[in-house]
Amino acid sequence: MTCGSCPSGYAKTGVTSAPGICKEGDPTLVECVPLGTMNLMAVCGSCPDGYREIGSSSVPARCGSADGGHMSQCQLEKFENILPDLKGGGRFCPPDCVGQLPTPGQGALPPPAHYRPPPQEKK
Repeated sequence: MTCGSCPSGYAKTGVTSAPGICKEGDPTLVECVPLGTMNLMAVCGSCPDGYREIGSSSVPARCGSADGGHMSQCQLEKFENILPDLKGGGRFCPPDCVGQLPTPGQGALPPPAHYRPPPQEKK
């Protein structure tokens, strides 16, 4: 978060007035994310270069009153740099990260132990 506006190479994802925090100059506190690090992101205003708009809405509670609180849902046009390398085979969660799963139809818990009464004492 920073006061005023996002630096170059960042997109604005949230805005609030914070005169107690931003004491000099613009009292606007903005949340910024670096461009190119996320495939999908919601930004205040229009989509930055390299992203295309896939939806929009009015969210003044998050984006403030400028531009009517316009928020754009943006998708990175070229995202080959941030996708995982799948040459060694993909891993999906779930089910690959879950571990050993029970046999279907057997339930998730092992069957209860058989109870054997203690031997009776002879009197």
